[in-house]
Amino acid sequence: MIKANELIEQTVLFVQQTLAQAEGGHDWWHIYRVWQNAKTIAAKEQAENAAGPAPDLLIIELAALLHDIADSKFHEGDDSIGPRVAGEFLNGLGVNTAIVSEVQQIITHISFKGGHNNGSYHSRELDIVQDADRLDAIGAIGIARAFNYGGFKNRPLYDPNQPPNLSKTVEQYKFNRDPTINHFYEKLFLLKDRMNTRSGKQMAEQRHAFMEGYIQQFYAEWEGNR
Repeated sequence: MIKANELIEQTVLFVQQTLAQAEGGHDWWHIYRVWQNAKTIAAKEQAENAAGPAPDLLIIELAALLHDIADSKFHEGDDSIGPRVAGEFLNGLGVNTAIVSEVQQIITHISFKGGHNNGSYHSRELDIVQDADRLDAIGAIGIARAFNYGGFKNRPLYDPNQPPNLSKTVEQYKFNRDPTINHFYEKLFLLKDRMNTRSGKQMAEQRHAFMEGYIQQFYAEWEGNR
């Protein structure tokens, strides 16, 4: 089997090439930030539970790097394409089938999907990578990503006559064209309380508070009050 450091290097190169023309909120730099978040969380979780088994850092890094290799939102809602592309890449490098399967499971179950993705698969590695991804969806970068994607989809910034809908089905969530501000209530503000790890929860607190301050400022400026 290919050495771990070489595998990570090959995966980084593959992701950079594959996502070279990706939308700015889901490009290589999103992957890079999630990768860094995941390594940070894994290290903190291991330090807090030094006597217990360590999370599998190779699986964590591979899943973080490949989690958006073919995001369903850019492939007509096809949730199977991401795990498939990741599996084909890893299998092509001769990676152990158990590792490939774990990475595919994480990619399958990582997404929020309007709060409906509560599958039967659970692992420490999924918890860590999912928290890492969710951290990049909130805070200053999360705000930037939300509006970047909203612009990419030609969505309005805000419509006071179109309130958020917290009861969307998976399909409604996937294909909606609602104002970007609604996304804060339908996803971003919900993530702090859905973090899996202690480290993720701690890191989410400040980012969540930043978003709350931003929204207050947004509404005040909308009405010309500031």
